[in-house]
Amino acid sequence: MSQALDAMTEDQVLEFAGTCAETARRAEVDLLRAAYQWAVLHSANRLDPAETVKPGREQARRYGGPGTPEVTEFAAAGLGARIGRSPYAARELIADALDLHHRHPQLWARVQAGEVRASYARHVCAKTRDLAHDQAAYVDAGVAESADGRICWTRFEALVEARVAQADPEAAREKEQKAAKARFARRLHGEAHGMASFLVRADLATITTLEAVTTTGAHHLKHAYPDATDDERRVLTVLLLMTGQGLPDTENDGEQDDKQDQAPVAPEVPDLADLLPTVTLFVHLYGGVDSEGIARVEGHGPVTEAWVREVLGPNVRFRIQPVLDLAGQAPVDAYEIPDRHRQAVHLMTPADTFPHAACTSRAMQVDHTIPFDAGGPSGIGNYGPMTTLHHRIKTHAPGWKVRQSFPGIYLWRDPHGAHYLVDHTGTRRIPRYPANGSRLEAEFTNLLLEFDLAA
Repeated sequence: MSQALDAMTEDQVLEFAGTCAETARRAEVDLLRAAYQWAVLHSANRLDPAETVKPGREQARRYGGPGTPEVTEFAAAGLGARIGRSPYAARELIADALDLHHRHPQLWARVQAGEVRASYARHVCAKTRDLAHDQAAYVDAGVAESADGRICWTRFEALVEARVAQADPEAAREKEQKAAKARFARRLHGEAHGMASFLVRADLATITTLEAVTTTGAHHLKHAYPDATDDERRVLTVLLLMTGQGLPDTENDGEQDDKQDQAPVAPEVPDLADLLPTVTLFVHLYGGVDSEGIARVEGHGPVTEAWVREVLGPNVRFRIQPVLDLAGQAPVDAYEIPDRHRQAVHLMTPADTFPHAACTSRAMQVDHTIPFDAGGPSGIGNYGPMTTLHHRIKTHAPGWKVRQSFPGIYLWRDPHGAHYLVDHTGTRRIPRYPANGSRLEAEFTNLLLEFDLAA
């Protein structure tokens, strides 16, 4: 039994922290080793050519870069579920492990020796994934020595980027030319607290012009919006110009600035609600009677009800939808899923139901948990949203089983007997022998799980 932390001296706490860090680093290396061995066990050679030609069946995929062996397509799902990561994250882990073994021998040797962190090595793998085998080896030789933390992360990123460009100058030039043509104006995702960003990417001359226009416009709106900050007026300038309204007439602003004895006359300000184009936001309200509630904006995240009132209230028009009666959705006698059922499924189960999956799009496929042609009803309690890949795994990968014991609660078993409970809160693995409880209770729990999945 280790010494309690609260009884340690400063030196002992530091020693303990260092031991924890070293254990974590070794665990990351061992996880890469396990991912590589998982790829070896799931070589593409194990696929039956007679099966792979059938629609939706498992295919061979090259997860790593050129020169790495192909693996079976569904292999990442089993590994990801067991380590608590999505199939995509597990696929990237396998790809990096393959690249380190076959394309970056110097880095891999230093990683195994504990001299380079796995995160540094995996960054190199990701940046060189598209390079030829000899080009990847060139980068490997050029960055392996500096990957041990002797330079800060940003400098290491720059070193890797430069080495990749040196390895394939033609590709670097093509990327520059492609980047020069990659103009866009789009909303960014991943922000919170009721705020979002709209990014415009263009050549330097265009961006400089936009900057000058917004700066001039902010000054132009100074008298119309005296209480706003300069940045707020810049945002309003963009809004007015992009909606085709133009800026209010303030041609005499300069003259009024010179007349100290006259108060400026604010020009007529348009109603912002009339300027905005029609867009749809799905806002879910859960507020209680006696307390301020939290709302959820689909595609954005949680906001307070006060934000809905103060920010959305003056600028948008609301259409109130009644709460959908999830239990009152009558099944239909057809494979096709009605829109009302899809809406109910999204409200009850907004995320992909595959273990540790991340997708929350409304455009996911809605799967019959018990197939329709096997007697499964088209109704609430037998639906589950999934991406196309996860739907194919559920349908065609041997050993994967799922049951929806209660509407919105999914019990999965992977090909190796591990169980996962998926609901609106996420994924939890059900251990074969829980830490609390007797062995008899654990065996009884597993018996029930096996019975449920076999039913």
